[in-house]
Amino acid sequence: MSRSVRTRPEGSGQALSEAYDTALLDLDGVVYAGGSAIAFAVESLATARAGGMRLAYVTNNALRTPDTVAEHLTELGIPTGPDDVITSAQAVARLISEQVPQGARVLVVGGDGLRVALRERGLVPVESADDDPAAVVQGYGGPELPWGRFAEASYAVARGVPWFASNTDLTIPSGRGIAPGNGAAVEVVRIATGAEPQVAGKPLPPMHRETILRTGAERPLVVGDRLDTDIEGAFNGEVDSLLVLTGVTDGAQLLAAPPQHRPTYVDADLRGMLSGQPVVVEAGDGGFRCGGWTATAGADRLELDGDGEALDGLRALCAAAWTVAGDGVCELDGGKSLARLGL
Repeated sequence: MSRSVRTRPEGSGQALSEAYDTALLDLDGVVYAGGSAIAFAVESLATARAGGMRLAYVTNNALRTPDTVAEHLTELGIPTGPDDVITSAQAVARLISEQVPQGARVLVVGGDGLRVALRERGLVPVESADDDPAAVVQGYGGPELPWGRFAEASYAVARGVPWFASNTDLTIPSGRGIAPGNGAAVEVVRIATGAEPQVAGKPLPPMHRETILRTGAERPLVVGDRLDTDIEGAFNGEVDSLLVLTGVTDGAQLLAAPPQHRPTYVDADLRGMLSGQPVVVEAGDGGFRCGGWTATAGADRLELDGDGEALDGLRALCAAAWTVAGDGVCELDGGKSLARLGL
C-alpha cells in the first residue's frame, strides 16, 4: 500500500487469502467477542489456512501469554500454536532489550504476559522502584491490578528511569461493557510524573516490526475492526488492510476516516478474506459506482441511489466521502444514506 491519500476502497480479482501470504489478525472484535467466536470466523479462518494462507494473531493486550491466547483460540475451534500469537508485550520487551543491558532488571506494572516476554529477552522482572530497575514497563494488568503498582512506577520514572508502555489503548472491551485499558493506567503515571513513555503497540512501528520478524510475512494483510489501531498500524507499516464490521467501527466512522484510518478493503466479516473485492469506479458527475449503487457528494450531504448489496453501497459512499475530504475528514452528512443501507 502506498502512503498516498486513499480516496476509495480497492478491488481485488483474487480472493484475499490467495493474494496475500499472511493474515495479521486482530482478536477482539474480529475473531471473537466476549470470549466467544464471532459468526463465520472459525469456518473462514479454516478455509483460508487450508488454502495456504498463514494466520497470525496480533493483539495489543499484554496481559495474556501467547500460550494462553493459543489455548483459547484452539478451544474455539481455531487450531493455534503459541508461535502464531504476537502480543504488544513481546514488542515492548524487544524495544526495552535494545536499550538496556542483557540481564537488566525491569520494573513491571502488568500481568504474566509482560513477565514472560521480558524473560524471553533475557531481562529480569522486578516489583519495586527500590530494586534498582533499568527500565519501567506498563501493560494491561486486568481489573485486579493494585493501585500501589502505579505508585511504584511513578517513583521510578520520577527518578529518571526510562519508561515503556506496551500500548496506550484507553479502553478495552469486556463481557460487561467497555472498561479502562492500559492507556488509562499510563495516564495515571503520566499525571504523577509529567513524563512520556516509549510505546510499542499498535498502531506504532515496533508492533509491526515484531509481527513481521516473527511471521516472516512477505505479503501481509492486516485484518482488524479498529481504525485507530489496526488500520492505522497497517498504514504506518505500509501494508494493505481489511476492515471487518464485526467490532467497534460503524459506517459513519468509516466515512469520516482521515487518510491514515482508511482501509484498503471493507467487508462484513472474515468471509471477506475468501473472496475477491468489488471495484469502485467513477460514474461521472463526481459520482462513484459499486455493484448496484451510485454515490455522490451533494452540497451538504452524501447521496446514494440504486440497490443491491449494502456493502457495495458503503464502498461507493466511502469513495464519495474520501474524495471530497482529500487529506482531511469528510464533513458531509451521510446519515440518511447509511440508514438506507441498514448501517
